[in-house]
Amino acid sequence: MPHFAPVRVRGGRYQLRRLLRHRRRAAAAGLAVTAAALVAAGPGDADRTRGHPVVEPVRKHRAVEAVAAPVRIADGATVRLLRPGDRVDVIAAEDTATGGDAHVVARGARVTEVPEPLDAAAESGALVVLSVPRATAARLAGASATARLAVTLC
Repeated sequence: MPHFAPVRVRGGRYQLRRLLRHRRRAAAAGLAVTAAALVAAGPGDADRTRGHPVVEPVRKHRAVEAVAAPVRIADGATVRLLRPGDRVDVIAAEDTATGGDAHVVARGARVTEVPEPLDAAAESGALVVLSVPRATAARLAGASATARLAVTLC
């Protein structure tokens, strides 16, 4: 390989010295370039203003999809089998002397809590808290007033 003379850039050393003498200008230029790069790399939303908003945007609240519904089940021994996270169907059985209709009030309801039974309430069934949609919670409340409720594990 042939020998080449070193390449020297003219004025490089002078420019570096001049830059060091004008530190304030260099710092201001560096900050301006950094700010421009941050604005350019910001979020791509066209409807959103750049920088800090003057007022926090108002968050829209969605309607609650699932609510906690406490339900009294007629058979307390069945409730002792349940654990939080289980999926159950709730069945309402009408109390009549000749035998009443039974219909499913809630399908696939998630058990969120099984409270400890009280000694005095053992005869009247046991309480279980279910996570169900709001409309199903209303049907459960109505059915518990007129019928005995039972659960089946899904």
